[in-house]
Amino acid sequence: MIRRMEIQNEAEAAEVLRIQIPSYQVEAELIGFADLPPLKDTVASLQACGETFYGYWVDGELAGAISYKREEDVLDIHRMIVHPAHFRKGIASQLVQYVLGQEQGLEKAIVATGAKNEPAKTLYLRHGFEVLQDQEVAPGVCITLFEKTV
Repeated sequence: MIRRMEIQNEAEAAEVLRIQIPSYQVEAELIGFADLPPLKDTVASLQACGETFYGYWVDGELAGAISYKREEDVLDIHRMIVHPAHFRKGIASQLVQYVLGQEQGLEKAIVATGAKNEPAKTLYLRHGFEVLQDQEVAPGVCITLFEKTV
């Protein structure tokens, strides 16, 4: 089940953080960069981030989440989170499809992920995103920027 989350609610923010940390620990290992900003989040920083969150529940437990900001006709995906216990179950795909279907009047969607994060890159390419460029964000650490015309 997918539903919008109230990230300002402390309990909901804590649930997101509970799955975000292990999810981004996997990405940190994949890309060889332990200093990912999502690993530094707290309940308070999630509550203040200004992003819209949707969660994906399995048997009453939060298994995945996506967050984004919308600026006019551009949807900017900020977080794609799936707890490692739920990898390879199609949760991320369902969240991307759901959010792109929910938001009306979009011209494009954008997202970035670690250039060495092949599972995430495959996800976005499968959903029609195109690679714009790789960008170095720290010495030896690159992200891949994607865009999709909606």
